[in-house]
Amino acid sequence: MLGTEVGYVTEALGGVQLSGNGPFARRCEAWFEQRLGATRAMLTPSCTAALELTALLANAGPGDEIVMPSFTFASTATAFALRGATPIFVDIRADTLNIDERLVHEAVGPRTRAIVAIHYAGVAAELDSLRKAADSCGCVLVEDAAQAIGSTYHGRPVGRDGDFAALSFHETKNVTCGEGGALLLNDASMVARAEVMQEKGTDRARLFRGEVDKYTWVDLGSSFLLSEISAAFLWGQLEAFEEIQARRFAIWNAYHEAFADLESEGLLRRPVVPAHCEHNAHLYYLLLPDGDRRDGLIAHLRAEGISAIFHYLPLHSSRAGRHYGRAHGELPVTDQVSDGIVRLPLWTGMDVAVAGRVADAVREYFRT
Repeated sequence: MLGTEVGYVTEALGGVQLSGNGPFARRCEAWFEQRLGATRAMLTPSCTAALELTALLANAGPGDEIVMPSFTFASTATAFALRGATPIFVDIRADTLNIDERLVHEAVGPRTRAIVAIHYAGVAAELDSLRKAADSCGCVLVEDAAQAIGSTYHGRPVGRDGDFAALSFHETKNVTCGEGGALLLNDASMVARAEVMQEKGTDRARLFRGEVDKYTWVDLGSSFLLSEISAAFLWGQLEAFEEIQARRFAIWNAYHEAFADLESEGLLRRPVVPAHCEHNAHLYYLLLPDGDRRDGLIAHLRAEGISAIFHYLPLHSSRAGRHYGRAHGELPVTDQVSDGIVRLPLWTGMDVAVAGRVADAVREYFRT
């Protein structure tokens, strides 16, 4: 769905600054600060880059442990493994598919540098308990909120409880600029260093504010800036955020209603959204009892011209996961969910009637 995005990109192209931290970037960052309550929002080239910046700011390094779910995208672990830290993979809850906060309390220890929560499908992890676990061991709480823009936990915007939160604007996300991300900082003492690291380790931001007459290399960093052209496109998406959300919820709700009877018959399980969480209709998944039935459904939908896919393969059993990290005990829920999950088509420009055709095809598979 496109509206003002092309016009804003044209406006940016006519400006004097195409690199990062331009006028459109500042508009987007102000939107996140006001909407999500962050102390500071910083646009990055991707959510992966935001996580890598987080690892730098958290001083993660060799000997440190990072507690996180195995059921997540590789970037969650790679960002910290790049610094030499060890991902400690924990199992997920069977209801929300988020990290099991009870196991987190068991996994943290004196070497824990960070706890990373993933808000799967836009449903918040149990942040109150995770915050207590982080405080108990003196580590930071990181929210990988790639899928959760607009979601809430006990009425609080997702991204507000962690010391750091990372957002994604990849083309698959609710709002997009093709590739893009943001880092939310909730600790004011981190802002100055984050600005340096975002600018390749230099104090260039201070030069533009007139605080110094030249800039120089002062810390570690990298090129963590989103271009002004991408920020212009993103601003158009943020202006249309409410409309985008309404379209996605219409599709999500149509799916959820269509599969209620199949769930009651024990043929599949629909997503679970706890009463204290408000999700953002990021994706709609079904859980089937085993991999054979899941693969059969995907093949049936493909034959009907419908693209449906599975999701994460567990990190703890991947080649890199075994090399760079380790599992905290057995992870049976992660393994079972990975075998049985299927994601149905859901995007902003999709018509509810198309969702109905997908639902009919799913029902046909189970009825025949």
